[in-house]
Amino acid sequence: MSLTPIIEKLKNAPRSGNQPLLVELSKNETLQIYPKSIHQIDGAYFFIARRNETKYLFISRTRDSRAAFSQFEGKELPTVSTLSCCPLHHQNAAALREFFDFTRPVLLGLENSFGLGDRLGLANPAHLRAIADTPWRAILAQQSIRELERTERTADEVMDAATWAVFQEDYQKGFGADADHVKTTEHIDRMMQAGFTFFTLDPSAYVVNEAAQLPDGELSDRMNALPWDVLADTPESLLARFEAKTFRLTEDFEIHPTVDEIRRALVKYGAVIAHAANLYRHLENNYRYRPLEVELSVDETDSPTTPFEHFLVANELKRLGVKLVSLAPRFVGDFEKGIDFKGDLVLFQKEYIKHVKIAEALGPYKISIHSGSDKFSVYQAIGALRTGRVHVKTAGTSYLEALRTIAAKDPELFGEILDFARRRYDIDKATYHVSAKLEQVPAAQDCAVEDFLRLFDDTNARQVLHVTFGSILTHKDITLKPVLKNRILQTLEKHEEAHYENLERHFRRHIEPF
Repeated sequence: MSLTPIIEKLKNAPRSGNQPLLVELSKNETLQIYPKSIHQIDGAYFFIARRNETKYLFISRTRDSRAAFSQFEGKELPTVSTLSCCPLHHQNAAALREFFDFTRPVLLGLENSFGLGDRLGLANPAHLRAIADTPWRAILAQQSIRELERTERTADEVMDAATWAVFQEDYQKGFGADADHVKTTEHIDRMMQAGFTFFTLDPSAYVVNEAAQLPDGELSDRMNALPWDVLADTPESLLARFEAKTFRLTEDFEIHPTVDEIRRALVKYGAVIAHAANLYRHLENNYRYRPLEVELSVDETDSPTTPFEHFLVANELKRLGVKLVSLAPRFVGDFEKGIDFKGDLVLFQKEYIKHVKIAEALGPYKISIHSGSDKFSVYQAIGALRTGRVHVKTAGTSYLEALRTIAAKDPELFGEILDFARRRYDIDKATYHVSAKLEQVPAAQDCAVEDFLRLFDDTNARQVLHVTFGSILTHKDITLKPVLKNRILQTLEKHEEAHYENLERHFRRHIEPF
């Protein structure tokens, strides 16, 4: 039989969504084709479809075009000899990127953007549905080295999941790929090899959080001990550039630091500037001809980044030739994982405006909101300003929406996840900014099924579930098989549309306030 008339009919039929449509190949063989995934090239049709509940890439071609697509690995179906069924693995994703430009990441520059981290590799199609008809640009392949290690995923797997998602949803606006929180040149090399284009430099280990409290003598010693060769400067020269100076950034905003402010800001962030410059030079020296853009993250510190500290860091990086597309300060208030902002929103808004003005004067670059999941009051505050360029970074909230779907569709599995998360929380919270009280999160045996869904409106439960993702996804039995991860993936694949609907609704809440 020939599939061409059927495929053309599906491709040209009016549609609003992308739910898979059933096509019968024979009495015993059916496919569920995602209509938006149908693409034609060189006389062949490519599309994604479910076969026996598993997704594959299918290639429908003429017999004489077989050689043109030899890099795809797959088997011909016995019912349709010109139809190849190809697994969604790395080799085929890499081949797809060669044929279809829109499946490769691009630079997004200064356009407002949303980072949409996907720790399970299943959420990106729903992310695209939420953002597709908005002016925002999507960064899909977003994963930090820490997240890769905790989920036991590879950078290639993250990139491939984004590729399959944009192909399935026919998203051709271009997406970014964020190598998040890279701390070493080895991290950069690993992510660059997988094709990432956006590099979030994280020199947080070099922040001197106690700089504000250091006695004068120790402060001087710390300042003199900074890597001045990397900074291409001297303490005297730097002080001379800032001391007794007024920096007029806009008509209504000036910065005029005191000598003490300069010295303490320098000790707090001097080694940060040097390490960021070294990482940037590694990119420039080794990947000069590759498309790339750079964000600086200084958000994971104990105290807020003051406007002058932001100004100092950005000014010195600019002097050293570091070009930023975005910068993530440590804002006032608390940006805890998985819950809304805690703090004075009026003060946040006032400080945010100052950060925006610095970014406009020294860049321009975007202000980046890290730990952006569920910060709905912050979105309202920023959206009301109607000024500046912004990048919002989320990840854990998509994992929580996956668990919300499981709580509704497989309560027994969710109960096991909940109890395991409660056992792991005190260990896993160590590297996250959270304040959940474990005693406020009930065990599964103390919950009725309808109580499970209410946990997603509880700040304590959200954080307990949020930060234990790595332990949940990598917990193995005696045979080293994942105990929970495979069941999580199977449940979400079985209830794909419910999962997508939860994600789309949730991310509309994130985007609409802007």
